[in-house]
Amino acid sequence: MAFCLWLTGLPGSGKSTILHKLFQDLSASGVEAVMLSLDNMRRVLTPEPKYTDEERALVYRSLALTAQLLVEQGGKNVIIDATGNRREFRNLARQLIPEYAEIYVKCPLETCKAREASRRGQPVQKDLYRSAAEGKLTGGLPGISAPYEEPEDPEVLIQSDILSPEESAEIIMAYIRSRWPGQVKAES
Repeated sequence: MAFCLWLTGLPGSGKSTILHKLFQDLSASGVEAVMLSLDNMRRVLTPEPKYTDEERALVYRSLALTAQLLVEQGGKNVIIDATGNRREFRNLARQLIPEYAEIYVKCPLETCKAREASRRGQPVQKDLYRSAAEGKLTGGLPGISAPYEEPEDPEVLIQSDILSPEESAEIIMAYIRSRWPGQVKAES
């Protein structure tokens, strides 16, 4: 049975970095998965993002539905890389996908700001925190001028300011092994 993981956390918390390491570990363990990146989806749905509540709702509903279709009709394991600033967005995915787990990548805001400011060559818009502080983002930025509703009971909590991406990915892999043991081949 295919599963869906949603890595949520503030922009700059380390979601994408952890995800790339997790994909390496999954591949080494014989697990195929599809990455759904909000940044990639946003480029198609909202190429000139305004970050309004309406725009976020559209993009996150589309993300949850796409994940559901991949899991249920395509039999694909899906990992979502998206802030998902409101619980209602993540809860929609939980309602749509029976084999769902929320991974909270928790990180102090100051660390997120420093990481986000140093992004280079990534699909994510650089200097989001500075743009938000200057009022350039119409809908605000989660954690600054828009709410970020922390998960109330995530299946996995990652303290990304304490743990390395490798340690974080291994914690997630341990969770996958325990919840979906048939998905991961035995360790050598």
